Amino acid sequence: MRKAFYLMGILEDEDLEWLGRNGVTKLVPAGAILVSEGMPIQDIFVVLDGKLSVLAQAIGNREIAPLYAGEIVGEISFVDSRPPSASVVAAQDSQILAIPRVKLSAKLESDKAFSARFYKAIATLLADRLRRTVSHLGFGKHKESTDPDELDDEMMESASVGARRFDRLLKRLMTR
Repeated sequence: MRKAFYLMGILEDEDLEWLGRNGVTKLVPAGAILVSEGMPIQDIFVVLDGKLSVLAQAIGNREIAPLYAGEIVGEISFVDSRPPSASVVAAQDSQILAIPRVKLSAKLESDKAFSARFYKAIATLLADRLRRTVSHLGFGKHKESTDPDELDDEMMESASVGARRFDRLLKRLMTR
């Protein structure tokens, strides 16, 4: 969950308010497919509640990772415009916020400050994921000497701020 809070810690309160106003909350029933590997997606998603599973055909549709409240889905396909490299299925009834790609792209084009914060947040998420994958696979000259889940002070503060912002976003979405 902490990775998604990086995103929300880098974004401003007004950015999350925009996402909340422009996204649509949806219930995804257990077993439903949210994202199909190889099929283009029209939204980027924030998990509000529940649990999703990331599955890959290359490993027999086994779970690569679980996703919980606060996690982001579809960010890689949003950035590179290619179809998803994995599927995402609701492991249990889950609530999501779907932000249409068209609206988000227009906002990024028209609001350069938002765009800079958004792409910095996505880059931070992806860099963390890459470092953890490389470390997990044992590649590279330098292996992480610390627990890969440990946060430095700056990231801890960002994740803490992000968690508070996510909580406020959830409260706003649940009251509308």
